Amino acid sequence: MSKTKKSEFSPNDYVVYPAHGVGQIMSIEEQEIAGISLELFVISFEKDKMTLRVPTNKATEVGMRSLSSPDVVTRAMTTLKGKAKVKKAMWSRRAQEYEQKINSGDLIAIAEVVRDLHRTDDQREQSYSERQLYEAALERLTREVAAVSGLDEGKAQAQVDEVLVSRAAA
Repeated sequence: MSKTKKSEFSPNDYVVYPAHGVGQIMSIEEQEIAGISLELFVISFEKDKMTLRVPTNKATEVGMRSLSSPDVVTRAMTTLKGKAKVKKAMWSRRAQEYEQKINSGDLIAIAEVVRDLHRTDDQREQSYSERQLYEAALERLTREVAAVSGLDEGKAQAQVDEVLVSRAAA
């Protein structure tokens, strides 16, 4: 197997893998699988204590991307300030859509899920599945905000919370 083009990712880069969020490329290694030599990105997801190996030639195909630019993070924060858009569809259908947005790896779509599922103290209680989706989206959002802005996750979480609280006060 020949290398067609120089990869856009290199060791120590932070990347976003749609199904798992922000991870760091630890190395690029050759591995033989079923008699075929493959070049693989070894990506570590520290928080989940997980290592993922992604064939270098399939990385962009599976949606792996570099961290968002600061202006995309700003747009995501602006999205959080917006009014929640909750469709009147059945919960199972909405949950499916939220799940797709979270796993799309698109920061703006993830921010939409956080915005739509965020509850203030005076609103009705979230169901278990709503809370699970909200927490998954919030975690993805804060990890990427932290990685892009160079903050630790606690500070990024505080930044996101501040935006959500200011929206509720408006």
